[in-house]
Amino acid sequence: MSVAPLKETGLPLTRRLVIGVDEAGRGPLAGPVVAGAVVLCKPRPAGLDDSKKLSGKRRGELEAVIKRRCRWAVGVVEVEEIDRLNIFGATMLAMTRAVAALCAALGEEPHEVLIDGNMTPMGRTADWRWQARAIVGGDALEPSISAASIIAKEHRDRLMRDLAEAHPHYGWERNAGYGTAQHLEALRLHGPTPHHRRSFAPVAQLEMAL
Repeated sequence: MSVAPLKETGLPLTRRLVIGVDEAGRGPLAGPVVAGAVVLCKPRPAGLDDSKKLSGKRRGELEAVIKRRCRWAVGVVEVEEIDRLNIFGATMLAMTRAVAALCAALGEEPHEVLIDGNMTPMGRTADWRWQARAIVGGDALEPSISAASIIAKEHRDRLMRDLAEAHPHYGWERNAGYGTAQHLEALRLHGPTPHHRRSFAPVAQLEMAL
């Protein structure tokens, strides 16, 4: 399991414990998939929204506030597990790891876990044990999911910037591993790295051609 440190705040939690969950990194050709899990503080941070709708500067500001005032954790599933499980299974596992890490730090179980999308890990990942509800568009509708989307995206973007230092040809510091024209051209010229997802078609087709 790979999780980020959880920030202790000392602030009282809401009486009904609800965890918001979202993921980042389902679509890229390279890098891990990351899930964030957040219990919001009161008053909740102002300006929460779907992380994709926020500027990088605003996401960074909100991430700092969430980490300082709320309770949070992340779960990370690396490329090897993505290729073994498939990206859907890996995403469900990342969510499970994030919620498990947050529950361990809180020392209690949530009444409900709210998840962005139309499916939850319930019945799809062996270690999932919590009541869960999927909300389509939840990263824009439900503040705890919005906060989780910010935590997940910022965490994954940092991981990809770190990987870009060792593999500078692919532009990961800008494209976060997505299949941009620059990334695809670098794949053709330099081949895949250990951080590329071999189960994804552009990478698999390239390897077959080599």
